[in-house]
Amino acid sequence: MTIVYAPLAHWAWGGGWAGQLGALDFAGGTVVHISSGFAALALALVIGKRLGYGSQTMSPHNIPLTLLGGVFLIVGWFGFNAGSALAANGLAASAFLVTAVACAAGALTWMSLSWKGGKPNSLGFISGAIAGLVGITPAAGFVNVLGALAIGIVTAVVCYIVLTWRIKKGLDESLDAWAIHGMGGFAGAILTGVFAVAAVGGIGGLIEGNVAQFGIQILDACVAVAYSFAVTFALAWIINKVMGLRVTDDEEYVGLDIAQHGEQLTN
Repeated sequence: MTIVYAPLAHWAWGGGWAGQLGALDFAGGTVVHISSGFAALALALVIGKRLGYGSQTMSPHNIPLTLLGGVFLIVGWFGFNAGSALAANGLAASAFLVTAVACAAGALTWMSLSWKGGKPNSLGFISGAIAGLVGITPAAGFVNVLGALAIGIVTAVVCYIVLTWRIKKGLDESLDAWAIHGMGGFAGAILTGVFAVAAVGGIGGLIEGNVAQFGIQILDACVAVAYSFAVTFALAWIINKVMGLRVTDDEEYVGLDIAQHGEQLTN
């Protein structure tokens, strides 16, 4: 948090180089989502795969709880994005609306992409909703409804493709923080530079002829990716060498609830 997140927050919102350059990040596309997503990728690479990954079935534990947790996230996201206006005003209302639109667009897009056996995929539906929310986070105070619709669709497609690629390559990152938050934040940051309209946030993007803003968004996103991944990887590598990040094979086999926390189901 101190070495990775805090510098990114300062760059964007505390008078740092990104803010001075004019990079747009309304509620944390680079600061929150790129930083956490690419940090997760770095940690997954340092820690390595779970025992049996790729040879044993590791299905989601509880789909209804996943959906419930996703609903909690969606509700909280409205405060997360709309609240970044720092006032109960028209900008907050606009951010609230475009957040809902991008969430719905992402959910329906991912559900369509993951439709199998003639049935929709509920895990895909909630994953797409979160992807849409991530994508709209940096753009919420700068785009209109049509821009939010496009951002939700494009971000869901990007995250779905990356998640599918991760599975094919055998990379074990079980919560897909990288595929959804990291790549969703990356896509959202760049798309902000495409769909920003001056009538909403005072700054236009590529669709209004502001090529410079588009370039600034790309630079900001790429620097955030490189910094978050590199610094997290270095920290994780050092900690792993000094004290280790993995539990023993036996502890992993019985599960961390029991081995680390002493929690287990009782009759």
